[in-house]
Amino acid sequence: MMDRQLSFHGDESGVIATNDDASESKRSCVKLGYYHDDYLQSFVKLSEKKAPEINRGYYARVKGIEICIEKFLKKTGDKCQIINLGCGFDTLYWRLRDAGHMVQNFIELDFPTVTAKKCYQIKRNKVLLEKINIEDGEIKFSPTDLHAPNYHIVGVDLRSVDEVANKLKQSDVDFQLPTIFLSECVLVYIETANCNNLLKWISSNFTSAAFVNYEQVNMNDRFGEVMLGNLRARGCNLAGVESCLSLDTQILRFVQNGFTGARSWDMCQIYDSLPTSERHRIEKIEMLDEGELLVQLFQHYCITVAWNGELFQDIEITVEKRLSTLMID
Repeated sequence: MMDRQLSFHGDESGVIATNDDASESKRSCVKLGYYHDDYLQSFVKLSEKKAPEINRGYYARVKGIEICIEKFLKKTGDKCQIINLGCGFDTLYWRLRDAGHMVQNFIELDFPTVTAKKCYQIKRNKVLLEKINIEDGEIKFSPTDLHAPNYHIVGVDLRSVDEVANKLKQSDVDFQLPTIFLSECVLVYIETANCNNLLKWISSNFTSAAFVNYEQVNMNDRFGEVMLGNLRARGCNLAGVESCLSLDTQILRFVQNGFTGARSWDMCQIYDSLPTSERHRIEKIEMLDEGELLVQLFQHYCITVAWNGELFQDIEITVEKRLSTLMID
């Protein structure tokens, strides 16, 4: 029986506010044409324009995760399950539908404060509702949860494994189905013992799974210390930062908690893996005032892919063997 002793902090408003920041930054990217998302505007009001470095960083974040998902879907087709941990206002379900994908089950989890807002916006938006109302299935709403035929959003504290397990069962989770877990800057806010419990539970219960984790890395250098200070000043306690010291510690977090294997790439490598034509397109959108700052930001974020079973073990990100194009203009 795994240790389920939980270490909670009472005020999570700082962490919850990071969803608003991320959503506003993604909306800024979309408005400028970095990538296409018809649905984000339903959840996020347009805010002030973000700095070019921020826009390009969020573009790389979105595209890096999309690359991973595309690789997984090539292996599974739509006979898979996607579970988004700390989903925020992510619109992936609707974007996948537009791309012709109808995965068997799509489950989103976040703090009830966040899911309540998302449920409210979905309920009052005809376009969003039509996409999740498949085969005339029933859609059930509560203040914090939504259950549709193949889409679920549930309010939960990810630090409680029992609570997560219960909410997933309410969402018709299938432990035998190939499953893709997504996490964007979520695990870093969870105390190490609680994070380990969650990952051990996932690796023990999902026999064929991949876990895509976007998060901070190299947090023990000077630039990382400044990032940490800024986040803590906003009320964000990075309780799991010890796993963000290097790409190796990112990999170790998953392997030590029962995953078959893992690989990790910093965002410089992810950016350099994007098609040349696509990089050239977005680099023309805005001039960078601080090319060096973008490189530093990319060096302090990474994407880690962990897997359980054999289906996803050969997932690789191909980085071109060339000089980086990050230092533009």
